Amino acid sequence: MNKKLIGVDLGGTTAKLAILTKEGEIEEKWTIDTNIDDKGSHIVKDIGDSLNQKLTDLQLDNDIFYGIGMGTPGTVNYETGTVKGAYNLNWSEEQNVSEDLEKITGLKITLDNDANVAALGERWKGAGEGGANVVFVTLGTGVGGGIFAEGKILHGVRGAAGEIGHVTVVPENGYDCTCGKKGCLETVASATGIVRVAKDLAKKFTGESNLKKMIENNENITSKLIFELGAEGDELAKETIDKISFYLALALSHIGNMLNPEKIIIGGGVSAAGDQLLTPVRNYFETMVFPAVKESTKLSIATKGNDAGIIGAAWLALPIED
Repeated sequence: MNKKLIGVDLGGTTAKLAILTKEGEIEEKWTIDTNIDDKGSHIVKDIGDSLNQKLTDLQLDNDIFYGIGMGTPGTVNYETGTVKGAYNLNWSEEQNVSEDLEKITGLKITLDNDANVAALGERWKGAGEGGANVVFVTLGTGVGGGIFAEGKILHGVRGAAGEIGHVTVVPENGYDCTCGKKGCLETVASATGIVRVAKDLAKKFTGESNLKKMIENNENITSKLIFELGAEGDELAKETIDKISFYLALALSHIGNMLNPEKIIIGGGVSAAGDQLLTPVRNYFETMVFPAVKESTKLSIATKGNDAGIIGAAWLALPIED
């Protein structure tokens, strides 16, 4: 009998759920809304009920599954299967996620942080190509990351390993970060950070630029728009892309020099810029790293998109010997 995996990628708006083969191929995928009412007390029950209903509809018994792997926002205690500090879920108090979901589904639950499972997904079935040393950086509303080293995901003593978004890249006069520090990578390389950099550069920019005009007219500016204008040759947009590429390369060079992974994978919404982002980041990165790292650590754009989380979560459910 070919046993299967279940992956759950919990987010603040929706939870993505999937049934996968042992080899990581998605067979069935669906989403449910994340109900954060009543301190998020409905979330785990909704996921469990949805899984039970799907298995009933597909006439699948529990004994064909290894278990459920799940990625969640917040700080995960890997030994107890609890989560706390997931404020976008209204989980301010510790939640017994593994225990509660196991009671509903009757399946073994393995939890990890959502950034870590996205890293696992890209490492297993995406741009990481199954490598034993892979780092994943996600550029979205915030900047997160996951480190897969020597065949294992790194958690750190308090679960904070991989907080790449809080590497300091602007040591003087940096922007305030939500973490309480200044000059974090997240303040300049997230989707909102890129817009902030563009608006600051616009104040001193004297050339011709549609981006500058749009900023002065208080039009809605997005990181996607900045890359689009940059591709069209807009000088302010190009200057912005160059600056944020330098900051991102600086943070990635620290990772490269410390860990020397096979791949550093850039994902998240901002990575949709593709080579327009990757090329200048790679050019700066190669000037900042130790020669052996330059030769062996490659930068690439993520390939699994929104599926990375459910694929990586499912990997958690595989037995160790596999």
